[in-house]
This record gives sequence, structure tokens and C-alpha cells, in this order.
Amino acid sequence: MAEDVPDRPDPAISGHALATPAVQEMQRDSFANPALFWLERGQAAFERVEGKAGKSCAECHGAADLRGAATTFPKVVGDTLIALEGQINRCRTTHMSAPVLALGSEAMLALTVAVRERSDGMPMAVQIDGAARPFFERGKALYTERRGQMNMACTQCHDERVGLWLRGEQLTQGHTNGLPGYLLRWGEVGSVHRRFRFCDDQRLAEPDEVGSDAYLALELYVAWRGNGLPLEALAVRR
Repeated sequence: MAEDVPDRPDPAISGHALATPAVQEMQRDSFANPALFWLERGQAAFERVEGKAGKSCAECHGAADLRGAATTFPKVVGDTLIALEGQINRCRTTHMSAPVLALGSEAMLALTVAVRERSDGMPMAVQIDGAARPFFERGKALYTERRGQMNMACTQCHDERVGLWLRGEQLTQGHTNGLPGYLLRWGEVGSVHRRFRFCDDQRLAEPDEVGSDAYLALELYVAWRGNGLPLEALAVRR
């Protein structure tokens, strides 16, 4: 089936474009955007000294540093595929001698939003060559694999039925340029992998763990599908 699915939608359309006018306005309004609270917490954490090394993120990364960095994740570091959250934990353990932050925790989500905000509006630019290629191919296979009691694949919603409505939700192309983002259905900021778990629940498939190798590979493939779309650091979605 994979060979029948286009690698990348043309044109790529952000979920923001398919949101209702009210949701779009909420995202644009810096006073009404609920993701702002996570950004503020993350900015405070970025400046906070933590760990045995007595350092903060800000000591290594100045005001102009990290611009564009978030657009390149997931990426292979060494021989391991990591998402932005993985890189944050690597920095914490290696340079700050600080404990890792639990994936999906409020602390991790807030810090991730703060790091992504430095690349807000820049085009997604995920690389899939070299060492990343096997992870990409696995992610593509997962995207096209039918799973769960509903026997559905990601492509059936996010390629074949874009713009249609399913269970009160308008189907998008499934891009991750706005994740982590504030999801109104949850009343809080949610991660890419939490969104993957939600989709697995919807098709009655057994979800993987947040941070699993399978979800990292799928994240790489889906992020690459959205290359060129602007990164939305304070995205609001249904």
C-alpha cells in the first residue's frame, strides 16, 4: 500500500488553515491564546539554575541562539533518533547534571514550547538522509499500516479525507508543525506523541508509549511531510 501513498501532500496545509475562525483568532491573539501560560512557564525554566553543575539553559543559549533548531527535529544524534524533548533531556543531563524531565510532563511541555518559540514562523526543515533514512522508512510504513479493530491507517484520514468531518473533528493533513500545542479538547498543551496515542485510541488500536521508537519514527515521517510549513510555537487546535 505504501507505494500508492504520496510521500508528501501538495500543497501542504497547516491544521491552522482548517481551524474555525474562532480558533484561528484565539491562536493569533497573544492575550487570548491559552498556550501563552506554558510559554511563560517554559521561559522561566529556561532561565532557572538547576542541577549539580549550577547552570541554566540560558547560560549556554543566548537570546539569538537556538533560532531554527526546533525546525530540524526529530533528528539522529549519534545513532539514535531523538525528538526535541530528547535533546532537552540530553542537555540537562550532559551540561547541567540535572535530572531528566518526564516526557509529556507539564515541565517538559513548557520548556519545549519555550525552545520552539525561538523558531516561531520559520519553515520546518527535517532531514531524512543518511542515518535518518531507516527511521524515515519505518515511520512511513507505520503511517500506511492498517491497525486496530477499525483496521485503519493514518493515510486514510490524513491523505484521503482531508477537510471532511469525523466524530466532530475536521480532518487535517496531520502535520506536527503546531505540536506541542494547546488542544481545546484537552484543555492543556499536548505533545506529538500524545496526539498519536489519541489517534490510536480512535481507531481502537493499542497505543505505544510516549517516547517509543515507533512513535519517534512516525514523528520523523510526519514532520518531514510538513517541511516548509511555518513552525507554530503557540498553536491552538480543537
